[in-house]
Amino acid sequence: MTRIDLTQFSWLNESQARFEKDTLIIDAPAKTDFFCNEGFVSETGVSPDNLSNAPFLYQEVEGDFIMHVEVSHPFADLYDAAVLMVMENESLWAKACFENTDLGTKAVVSVVTNQTSDDANGPTIEQDTVWLQVARVGPAFSFHYSLDGNQFDMMRVFNLPVSSIVKVGLVAQAPDGQGGPRFFKNFLLEKRTVKNLREGK
Repeated sequence: MTRIDLTQFSWLNESQARFEKDTLIIDAPAKTDFFCNEGFVSETGVSPDNLSNAPFLYQEVEGDFIMHVEVSHPFADLYDAAVLMVMENESLWAKACFENTDLGTKAVVSVVTNQTSDDANGPTIEQDTVWLQVARVGPAFSFHYSLDGNQFDMMRVFNLPVSSIVKVGLVAQAPDGQGGPRFFKNFLLEKRTVKNLREGK
């Protein structure tokens, strides 16, 4: 497939980006993430820090759209992830991640943030790559994932009080570790309204 046209994108927290054939590689620096942790603590376990410093390569998109991409990474450290994100600003955003979780799994994970972030682990993924998708219809959004790029299953549907124009794109995160490469290919962004937000098509 045609590789991502970087001339159509901008950076928030710029990092290194390069191509190997049709795969875009974005380097995640150490201790980088998007997460608004306002006082969430527990006696045991590891909670993400309050960060907004991960590299975000994005386009500004007006109105309804659907975007998907195939992602992978080495799963070296806790919470390492390759990510799709939609953002109004640094306190109003949502992301779908292929993440190295604190449960010892590779899983699709979603986070929705309106001042404060939630955190929802989805299904465990046995393979090393997965497709992530986000769709918008007005103020409503959906996240989906796929094992083959054809059949997409819903992660969640949610609302965000965003304006007509939002930033959408790719994030490379390494909240707890030393960072490393995140791989993105088969990127597609279409400015259209899906017929069924829950089905993502």
